[in-house]
Amino acid sequence: QVQLVESGGGSVQPGGSLRLSCAASGISSDDYYIGWFRQAPGKKREGVSCISSSDGSTYYADAVKGRFTMSRDNAKNMVYLQMNSLLPVDTAVYYCSVDVAARGVILCAGAYDYWGQGTQVTVSS
Repeated sequence: QVQLVESGGGSVQPGGSLRLSCAASGISSDDYYIGWFRQAPGKKREGVSCISSSDGSTYYADAVKGRFTMSRDNAKNMVYLQMNSLLPVDTAVYYCSVDVAARGVILCAGAYDYWGQGTQVTVSS
């Protein structure tokens, strides 16, 4: 049974940083993507970044390129999202997810099979 548990959300001022963590377990596939998505009130869920299990390649939405960095620790089954230079528009619930079939639709929420419960990130002065 796949389980994803996010942590690390909170409130921060504009320009600040946060690091989100995702503890992943139960993934039996050898080739998959883990992604970070976010959803602000009244808006659609959007892809933020993802990482390939096969070669560690990372992909980012244009809105976060240069500010967010996704990484993994395979030994701990952990995935991280380092968020720097945060903006008020980054305020959202952030979700960790997994595409167990590595469909290749990189940041499309519909391609992801399992989701965590989400963690709130609030950027405000």
